[in-house]
Formats: sequence, C-alpha cells, structure tokens
Amino acid sequence: MDGLPFLPGNTFQDPTRSKYHRSQTLGYNNGYAQQKRPEVGIGGVPIAYNQLSEKELDELSNFNPTLTYGQTKQAPPEDFIPAHVAWDKKVLRYYAYFKQTVHESPNEFYRVRPVTIYYYLEDDSIAVVEPVRENSGIPQGKLIKRQRLPKNDVGDIWHWKDLNNRTTVTFYGKVFYITECDKFTSDFLESEGIVVNEPDQIPEDPYLATRTKAAEIKKYNTPSSFDKLKQFLELDRKVLRFYCVWDDRDAMFGEMRPFILHYYLVDDTMELREVHTPNDGRDPFPVLIGRHKVPKNRSQVPSTHPSISMELTNQEVKDYFTPRDFSLAETMYIYGRKFLIYDADNFTKAFYYKNFGLTEFKQVDVEQRKKPLPKMEFAPYNGLGTLEDSLQSCLSLIPQPPKKDFIKMMENDHKVLRFEAILDSVKPEDAGRKFIISYRLADDMITIYEPPVRNSGIIGGKFLERTRIAKPGSSPDKPVFYGPDDMHIGSVIEIFNHRFVIVNADEYVLAYMEQHPGQFSANTVATLRNTLGSNAPKDEPIKAASMRITRQSGDLQRLVNEVKGQVKKIGITGKHRIDELFLRYDSNRSGFIDKAKLCDMCKAISLPLDDDVMNALICEITSNPDGQISLEEFRQFFEAA
Repeated sequence: MDGLPFLPGNTFQDPTRSKYHRSQTLGYNNGYAQQKRPEVGIGGVPIAYNQLSEKELDELSNFNPTLTYGQTKQAPPEDFIPAHVAWDKKVLRYYAYFKQTVHESPNEFYRVRPVTIYYYLEDDSIAVVEPVRENSGIPQGKLIKRQRLPKNDVGDIWHWKDLNNRTTVTFYGKVFYITECDKFTSDFLESEGIVVNEPDQIPEDPYLATRTKAAEIKKYNTPSSFDKLKQFLELDRKVLRFYCVWDDRDAMFGEMRPFILHYYLVDDTMELREVHTPNDGRDPFPVLIGRHKVPKNRSQVPSTHPSISMELTNQEVKDYFTPRDFSLAETMYIYGRKFLIYDADNFTKAFYYKNFGLTEFKQVDVEQRKKPLPKMEFAPYNGLGTLEDSLQSCLSLIPQPPKKDFIKMMENDHKVLRFEAILDSVKPEDAGRKFIISYRLADDMITIYEPPVRNSGIIGGKFLERTRIAKPGSSPDKPVFYGPDDMHIGSVIEIFNHRFVIVNADEYVLAYMEQHPGQFSANTVATLRNTLGSNAPKDEPIKAASMRITRQSGDLQRLVNEVKGQVKKIGITGKHRIDELFLRYDSNRSGFIDKAKLCDMCKAISLPLDDDVMNALICEITSNPDGQISLEEFRQFFEAA
C-alpha cells in the first residue's frame, strides 16, 4: 500500500479508522489569541513535511546561479517583520508615585504610594504595578492591567514619547509623577532623540516612617553612676598632656616660658611643669603649680567666707577646670597667669577625638613669638698666632691647645714635598729670584727658602717660617688653605701679597703623587710628568724618597698607648658623662657598641685610627670575640686611660 503511486484507484481508506476530528489552530501567547500551525492532521494522522537535511540547506543557501544570457532576476525584498515580533519582550520601565488622601484619620493625612509603570513596545500597552508592602492594609499589586490607556476624549492613547523623568501622567483620573527610569529605557529614549530629564526622589511616606520608627527595638540609656571607684579603675594612669607657654611679655623683663600641663583624669587634678633648657639662667624647680584641683576663678567666693582663717573648700568653689575647658590655640588664665596652649601629645588628641569628636587640632607656632636669644659671636681674627689658637681663646676662659691629628703626623713624619718657584714681581731687582717651597705633609705647613746668590745684593736664606697659608679671598671664619693638589707646574701661589710661580719639583713629589692617585687630580700629575719626564726604574732607589715603614710588634702597642694618652687628655670624667657618651652611640639600646660605632666616636674626637690599631684597641678593651663592647668595659677603659 505504501509503495503504490498516489493515483486514482490506488488510494484506500482505513476501515478501522474511527477518529476524524481536526486539530486546534488557535493558541494563546502572553494573554492574546493567535493562530498556530496544526501539529497533526485529521484524526491525529502525522502530517508529512518536506524536510531537507542540513547539507541540502547549506547547498541551497550558498547556491549562486549564473545566467549565460540576459540579466539576473532581482533579489526578493527582505522579509517583513511585524511589530509584535520586532518589539517582542522589550519593555520600558518607569518609577513613579501618586498621593492618596486619607480622610477621617488622626494619624495621617495622605499616603505616598510608589508604583512601577511598564510600557510594552510590542503593542503600546501600559501596566501599572504597585510593590506589595507587608501589613499595609491596602490592596496592592497590579493597579492597572496591561492595556492601551486613553490619553484624552478624542481617542489618542499614551505613547512612549509622552513619558519622561519629572513628568506627570494621568491614567483613568489618577495622577502619577514619574521620578526616574532604568538604564534600558534611558538608552532607548536617547537613541530616539529624546532628552532624558534628571531623575528625582520619591518622597518618604510619613505614616510608614512613623510605623518603622515605632517597630524599632527601643533602647534605654540608664543614667551613669560614675563613682570614684569606677573612675579610678578606668582612668588610672591616664594623663592628658598639653604643651603651653606663659606669655609674660607685658610685664617688665617678661618673656615666654615653655611649660607642660598635666591633667590627671583619675581625680581631675592638674599641674604645671616648667621646661628647662641648658643655661636658661633659672633655678631648677620643675613644678610651678602643684598637683591639685584648680578652680577657674579663685576670687569668685562668697563675701562672708573668712578667707583669712579658713581655706577654700568645695562648698565655696564649685567650678573647676575640666577637659572641656582645654583647647589648642586658645589662651586660658590659671591663677591670673596667661597660658597659651599650642600643642598636645597623641594620647590627648585621641582622647578628645573619642569623647568630644574633635578631628582638627590647630597647632600654633610659638617659636616666632619668643625673643631671639643672643648667640656667642667669636672675635675677629687679629692676625696674632694661628686661627686655631685665637678660636681656643674664645671657647674657654683658660685656652687649651688645639687638638692635632697625631696619627697623620706619625704616618707622614719627615715627608716633605719640595717645589722650585720664581717670584712674580714688577720690580726689576726681583727678576731671576728663585725659591724652594717645602710642603710638610705631617701638619700641612709651608716653608719658603731662598738659595743665596753671590753678588746679587739680596741676602738669601729662610724667606718664610713654617706656617699654614690660606688662599686669597677666603674668610677668616672658614679659611681655605693651600694643599699639595694646588701646587703643580705653572700654578701661582700667593703668599702674603707675594706671587710665586712653580716651575719645577723633586722627583719624590711625582713618585708620591703616583703612589696616592686618589689625593691628587690628573692635571697635577700630568704637569709633573711632562716636566720631570718618565719615572726612574723601579729597582733604582730615588733620592730623598721616604721608606715604606713596616710596623713592628712594639710599634702597635706604642700607638695604642698614644691613643690612650689622647683619651686621657679629653678629660671625660664622671660616671654619668661616660654613660652619656656610651648611650649616644648605643642608638638601639642593646647595651653594646661595635667597632663601627667606636670608629665614629674616635673620629668625633679627632682620633682617626687605622684598622690594625683599632683591632688592637678593641682587644685591649674587651675580651668578646665579636668585638662588642659593654657599658662596664667602656667605663673601665676610660677610668684606666
């Protein structure tokens, strides 16, 4: 039966068939009746579809016929998309509210009812939904079902072009005020060329606010009974500290004196302590006002109080200073004295922030208000002696000899750099005069000697005694002296208004500069090489050259003894002075100082030591293998020195 062609005479009906009903062609989509294609035929017989495979569909979609003659057929127009398909599931959402008047109620006069307006672009229908509130007593939910809402009596309906933020719409006599919309709605309106207004806020419903406040958990604050025992347990050892100055400049010979105000929270007492500075000229009494409860106005007492025979009590004075009375950058009067509070410590600021809510603490610069203290000025150099000698006479009543770098003197003993120079003078009789300039490396002093010339009419010999020469233009306070790096071939040395031009030098000068390249510039060494030529052979000894001294076992001990002798001359006596010197370099308070700190200490007192001398000195001070020096060993070293 299935293989027979569909021709008259080849079709037969099924005698067992009993169902002849038609399938339903109507359906509902989103509440609307729509036609649909029947799924089965009459009586439930499956409908034969001319279905194509995926491969056949791809061939048909990619098939591009070409014609040999004539023009190709025009492409059919695009498929028409109806509005209910193009705008399906695209809804504009607005947030609005309306006010409802409440009659005959003493608790409320109106209610603010927020709603959500849905605008369906598919068919321009509108639905208004009110969010449900618990126990509101009002029927809520869908206020207006989805439908096209009439705009006026003419027959116009509300369109999405009529809806915007901060606008009023009327649906069936009820006025709604639109406050804002969601992002999709805003983007859609802007894409259509409509300017979206700024959003607005929905006002608060007074009745709901009253109900919310009444439903909150009630909290009751019990009055605090802050007795003395509780105050002692909570506020013991808690002290407010303020930095203040006593401005007494209005009085004769008055000045600004720094003080520290302590306020003890445990018993509401306070005290004033004076801040002393070295050599301030005042007696070392630290407390100006002892610790006690200070009244704001001591004179405000009853006139009947016998102040001659009785002291003031809490019955007469009841207004005392409290933490509320203290504030930064304000002047307060304590027993008639005027005190300016200019700063406080971190605990005090945290206390005021926690208890009073203060966040800004304005500090006052009181340094500018103080009178400038006179500074010691050194007398100008009078030309007698050296600058160091004149300075020592200004530092102490009994002048002490200036400290010398004896390590440098020992290392550079008998080392002299000699240069040949001629006198640069406009006088004809000074032409051709030659001098020998000797620079001592041990003490940086210069000696000038003029070789005698027969029948010259000038007495030769020592032209300048051993002295340090300052460069021209340097001030007496900070003089700059000539060094060996300033003396190269062709340089001009001005000594006491005499100009000397260096023209030659010893070979030892060149050898010394080559052995110490870090102390001299390349230009200085180059001028000497060009004048003196190449160096002598390494195996040939150089005349007047210094010997490379190797320290013997006794020399190291002798240097250590010299260092101890110099320490003894410093005159650090007294246990507290030794402890103060030790704590100055024990910054981390470990109780020990190492080799580096000891080197810094020696340099501070003009004792630059070599590594071998320093190691021998540490071995003599302590027996610790790590080289750590304790306070007790430090004391014993200074006491034995």
